[in-house]
Amino acid sequence: MKILIADKLSEQAIDAIEQSGLDTEFCPELSADELPNALSGINVLVVRSTRVTAPAIDSADCLSLIVRAGAGVNTIDVAAASEHGIYVTNCPGRNSDAVAELAIGLLIACDRQIAGATAELQAGQWSKKKYGNARGLKGRTLGILGMGMIGRGVADRARGLGMNVIAWSRSLTSQRAEDFGVTFAETTVGVARASDAVSIHVAANADTKHLINSSFLDALPDGAILINTSRGDVVDTPALKAAIESKKLRVGLDVFEDEPGSGSAEFADTALAAMITGTPHIGASTDQASEATAAEVVRIITEFRETGRPPNTVNMCARSPATHSLVVRHYNQVGVLARILEALRQEQINVEEMENAIFAGASAACCTLQLDQAPSENLLGELAQREHVLQVHLEPR
Repeated sequence: MKILIADKLSEQAIDAIEQSGLDTEFCPELSADELPNALSGINVLVVRSTRVTAPAIDSADCLSLIVRAGAGVNTIDVAAASEHGIYVTNCPGRNSDAVAELAIGLLIACDRQIAGATAELQAGQWSKKKYGNARGLKGRTLGILGMGMIGRGVADRARGLGMNVIAWSRSLTSQRAEDFGVTFAETTVGVARASDAVSIHVAANADTKHLINSSFLDALPDGAILINTSRGDVVDTPALKAAIESKKLRVGLDVFEDEPGSGSAEFADTALAAMITGTPHIGASTDQASEATAAEVVRIITEFRETGRPPNTVNMCARSPATHSLVVRHYNQVGVLARILEALRQEQINVEEMENAIFAGASAACCTLQLDQAPSENLLGELAQREHVLQVHLEPR
């Protein structure tokens, strides 16, 4: 198995992968444009921020696993990987503390205008009067969009600052909100109306693209703080710029629409940068988070090597189109399943999923086949009478 690590990764993780006997290439400076030419002979690709495009996936001759050393997979063309039968996995939760810490840091920085005050101090300007007008966070209400591990981490830290917390999440209920110690909001706009500050922690997908739009921004109070450490596409950038000017919002961003896909590049939207407190997508970039993520990468690759199926896969079919389950209990003999599969093929029945469990002693097994249609009664009867077959049972799904 040959592995390409196309981004910076913990030295301990690289050592652990190499010590396992796997052939590993470490090319942390590869760009998205260079990646297609680097995938020949590669079985496992590990990336952090490098984009994995459809052309890159098309160019790979034996790629079987893409590991995102982080949580989000929006930098990977998951649809293209699925078309090629390539597993895409991630490392959820390993960087949640780091992102939550940065979100709180940006929140405080926006309230106290730390970035602007620092810039003027470095330029030789003592602007105490200008920057001495913070509202303070204690007793204020923080709205959180998305109550996964990061959102809950932000809520815990905000309560430590004496803030009240109101939250919305697609799966959040009033009972779970009570368990988390936050107030439940039924809508995102409801969060905006009730909050002095809002922190965004949702995944990037079709449902969340431009979740923060003009309607949401209009519902925020004048002078409110908005923090985004999730994904840039969640925020409608033109609408945000307009709201900053019209409502005097204080905004902290770690992520941006169309942000560079490499560690060092020019940033085009200087107009937005001049309006906000910003960081270049460094939310997960702490030593603690890097070590935890790297350990998870090693676990994923090791399990894939040993079992052929990696954990944390994000592109498996939620439910196959199978209509029937065929359970065949059989002796563990050569050719039993091959003959069953051939019989199903002759009736033009497709096996959508298949699992064969071996019992203790390895003399018997149970195979479950998920089929796209029911076999004929004649075939079921014939299979039950075959040599080395103990029992055949069919159930509709």
